[in-house]
Amino acid sequence: MALNKILAVSTALLMAAIGIAPVATAAPVRIESGLIDGVEAGGISIYKGIPFAAPPLGDLRWRAPAAPPHWSGVRHATSFAPACMQDQHMNAVWGLPVLPTSEDCLYLNVWTPAQKSGERLPVMVWIYGGGFAMGGTAFPSYDGVSLARKGVVMVSIAYRVGAFGFLADPALSAESGHGSGEYGLLDQIAALRWVRRNIARFGGDPNRVTIFGESAGGFSVAMLSQSPLAKNLFQRAISESGGAMAPAKRDDEGGQQTPLLSEAEHNGAQFLAVLGAHSIAEARKLPAEKFLTGPGIVMGGFWPNIDGYVLPGDPYIAYQQRRYNDIPILVGINSDEGAMFIPTTSVADFTASVRKGYGPYADRILAAYPAGNDAEALRSSRDLFSDTGFGWNSWTWARLQTETGKSKAFVYFFNHPPPPRVPSQPRDPGAIHGSELGYVFGTLPPNADAGDRAMSDAIETYWVNFARTGNPNGKGALPWPAFDNAQRSVMRFDRTPDAGTLTNLARLILLDKYYAWRRDQLKNVPGYFGRQETSAADCACGGGHSP
Repeated sequence: MALNKILAVSTALLMAAIGIAPVATAAPVRIESGLIDGVEAGGISIYKGIPFAAPPLGDLRWRAPAAPPHWSGVRHATSFAPACMQDQHMNAVWGLPVLPTSEDCLYLNVWTPAQKSGERLPVMVWIYGGGFAMGGTAFPSYDGVSLARKGVVMVSIAYRVGAFGFLADPALSAESGHGSGEYGLLDQIAALRWVRRNIARFGGDPNRVTIFGESAGGFSVAMLSQSPLAKNLFQRAISESGGAMAPAKRDDEGGQQTPLLSEAEHNGAQFLAVLGAHSIAEARKLPAEKFLTGPGIVMGGFWPNIDGYVLPGDPYIAYQQRRYNDIPILVGINSDEGAMFIPTTSVADFTASVRKGYGPYADRILAAYPAGNDAEALRSSRDLFSDTGFGWNSWTWARLQTETGKSKAFVYFFNHPPPPRVPSQPRDPGAIHGSELGYVFGTLPPNADAGDRAMSDAIETYWVNFARTGNPNGKGALPWPAFDNAQRSVMRFDRTPDAGTLTNLARLILLDKYYAWRRDQLKNVPGYFGRQETSAADCACGGGHSP
């Protein structure tokens, strides 16, 4: 036996003995930019670090993504590219690894079970969360192997975050001719265009693409569903703890995240002034690390804005006017979203924040979210954060999709306590923000039990069924009824999956009235309600609504 064969056999036997699956080179794939190879493990071909756009460096900082480079020979797509520039000080708090970072970060990854290019498997494109301030594709919890084994081509995409992805400025708006501060969303759109042009070469079907994301990724999914620039780039959408249906934020309004372009420009200009940049040309020459200090770098400091181009106007009104990408949606939240963001509060602090943020609705908000003592204030603070940040957005999106669209909506409520980070500790009583991720990707920790594994298999099956047909139901899955505004059916992922109904409807209806009042305050903002200027009376958008 030749020496190389002896070494290969010995290596395979050693890997098998210590429980490591052998890894081989995946078949080369010719994409539009050139030839790539990857790795093959357990029947899944994996290609990492594929450029979908030019590096956004130098003069390309704060511009829409440019075409990716071409190369000759074979590019080895065997490792993740660096994450986009970000401050990672919260990673340790949330139990996440620190990733290498770079401005040169516009890459994607593909996991495929296909044996040939013509299989036309459904495609799932993952958009990570992180408050539009952090995140990356290389986190182990986002590994695509398990979903790929269920019969989809899994793709994860990167996008610019923080000041690099969402800094708006009047000079940048003048430069583009249609606003600024949407570079992260434009990265996502560029990646989806790459998928449309190239994914068939990995055995995927470019006409059966599902986008899915969590937190800021879930908000991104909602925003792409609203954006005319993303039309026809995907055929289904899954939003985990997202939504983006609230009116625009102008000041410190309660429960609103997405600013008007003018507000985002004002904040961006102030940010650059603090950094000492007197022009965009100067700012483009500053070291990337400079933008990781100063005001606004914390979670939520930079966010997509209503620019009239990527995001054309008020999302609620756009849905009422049927101006959106009408596709099947699957949306939902976790039972204790706010616990991650609000570790403590007091009666005085919670009451003051509600009175500051909710105007004439403050008394009604405090009645629905009582604060008789500090413990009750903490529970109500977390519930209000969950309902305004995620619950009302998901419910409203499903409700308007059901009322105005041709496609169905499916809603879930995740309340399966995940295994504790420290195995000796008890499980939390509910599911905090992001708890579902290990179940969606089949990347549960070693201390997961049989119930966790069964729940993960059920959720993966529902998600893959949805990617395949636009409906989570299928053989071997418990029936999941489509959402309708009479029954308000949801799939509850508790100890086991079980269909039920919304339990916080009264609070959501109160918030709906509050947001209608907020929309009424924006009725005279030129262009805010989108391309079709519509009066409040014409569109039932809350005009004339008194608190």
